[in-house]
Amino acid sequence: MKYNNLLSFALCLFILTSCQKEPRDQNTENNATQIRTAKNKPNILVIFADDQGTFDTNAYGSKDLETPNLDRIAHEGTRFTQFYAAAPVCSPSRASLMTGKFNHHARLFGNVAPPHADPEFKSGLPTDEITMAEIFKADGYKTGLIGKWHLGHSPEKLPNGQGFDYFFGHQRGCIDNFSHFFFWAGPNMHDLYRNEEEVYYPGQFFGDLMVDEVKKFTAPETEDPFFVYWAINMPHYPYQGRPKWLEHYKDLPSPRREYAAFVSTYDEMIGEVLDHLKATGQLDNTIIVYQSDHGHSTEERAFFGGGNNGVYHGAKFCMLEGGIRVPAMIRYPKAVPANQVRNQMANSIDWLPTLAEITETAIPNKEDIDGKSLIPIIKDKNAPSQHEVLHWATGDPESTTNSWAVRKGNWKLLGNPWDSEKELEFDEDDQLYLVDMAVDSTETTNVAKEHPEVLQELLKLHTDWNEEMIELKHRGE
Repeated sequence: MKYNNLLSFALCLFILTSCQKEPRDQNTENNATQIRTAKNKPNILVIFADDQGTFDTNAYGSKDLETPNLDRIAHEGTRFTQFYAAAPVCSPSRASLMTGKFNHHARLFGNVAPPHADPEFKSGLPTDEITMAEIFKADGYKTGLIGKWHLGHSPEKLPNGQGFDYFFGHQRGCIDNFSHFFFWAGPNMHDLYRNEEEVYYPGQFFGDLMVDEVKKFTAPETEDPFFVYWAINMPHYPYQGRPKWLEHYKDLPSPRREYAAFVSTYDEMIGEVLDHLKATGQLDNTIIVYQSDHGHSTEERAFFGGGNNGVYHGAKFCMLEGGIRVPAMIRYPKAVPANQVRNQMANSIDWLPTLAEITETAIPNKEDIDGKSLIPIIKDKNAPSQHEVLHWATGDPESTTNSWAVRKGNWKLLGNPWDSEKELEFDEDDQLYLVDMAVDSTETTNVAKEHPEVLQELLKLHTDWNEEMIELKHRGE
């Protein structure tokens, strides 16, 4: 606004200041508004299992498991049949969940190295990435992580440095559930922390400790809503199911017996938390998300298997469906229909925008994330997938030998494929392996020669995307 002279400017200034209320700090006002808004928001519980097979709940068709509590979430909510982990290995998958980005976009290319192998702490989720915890904390939520982290070990890369008010669990990829030691190729390390303080509970089952911690953190003692990331470290090896379940499955062959006992053990743990939320009057005001981080393990420490991927090939580490297609479901009676199944293609990067939409939480730089809200397909079973294209990749993006995959509609192209279950064999002609998922979801036939135009289209999608990821990598170095 322009003023003709100093007198008119002074007069306007007098009128404006006379009409103002008593001055107050703008941050205080914003914080007060934030607190008032937060009180009306639902709680959030994200349960992230570790190494669970594609079909390892009754709700997904398992005939030999007892999973009444996972089935309860599925039947009281909506489950997905074409839901993908963002990566077939632990750390990249977790980075994608936390950021809503493909793991390469979040600059987490592979598993985080343990401290003795990474003394300068170069490995881990970059601290300038905005996590789910940081987003909900800014919206008035109290944020807690119970369970497994595996996204970095320096203070700024540990949970308390990445948006979590509270952390109880282990920092590295796996622990023995009774000694709480990280056993790998030495040195073996005790790995149990409350925030950044090392704590000791020798002989106590980590599953029971986690349940107690989740109950304490979600006790309705404050009016602030909670955001809990319960990163259950099961059924990741070592298989250490409760004796009652080992007895229950005694007639199953090994390693299915040990694996099944562990699945039913943590299903029972989830039931204890669901019962707690119901007893405290919070269950129906809590958004519950459940997903496995990727397919089941065929590693030696997992007795070379135990999980069930049904008709699919592949498992943990590989880009075949058995490595990345996972059980996933959401329960929230106020916004999610009960006993519904959705077949659209979706991905774990979608949970962040989905939860943000339900809770009316702002995502900074939303256009920078890769995830899409699942609300349209949750509301309408006939709505199209929110993704035209999905990407998967692990390892250095500048490598030409790492496995990768891209899917557009029903077409899926795998680069340098391999089968961690060792059921499918690939030769030199299969380095680019094209599958029509509409007719061959088992990925047994390479149709690249029959559809060269589709091959080139998907290859270009991957190549262009990968070049962007290489630029991001160098920008962050």
